[in-house]
Amino acid sequence: MTIYVGNLSYHATEEDLRSVFADYGEVKRVVLPTDRETGRMRGFAFVEMKEDAQEDAAITELDGAEWMGRQLRVNKAKPREDNRREDSRGGSWSKKQDF
Repeated sequence: MTIYVGNLSYHATEEDLRSVFADYGEVKRVVLPTDRETGRMRGFAFVEMKEDAQEDAAITELDGAEWMGRQLRVNKAKPREDNRREDSRGGSWSKKQDF
């Protein structure tokens, strides 16, 4: 399972997140997505921990907590959706249509 951490301060670093989540167990991975254009952090992160029970404890304790002046949103990450646009015929814009 992966944890979604939203409403992060733009000043938060990977090490900051590792430190906070380490209180609940071993952190396997932290991902801080950045904007492709500006390189600026996007205000959310994904955290993976060694065990599901540790992730559940972190979610329970940290969701709604104030950290770095912001109220965190912490929950189980949802699988990424395919956001490619589809045309009116039901096919993807990236697919070539033969008629």
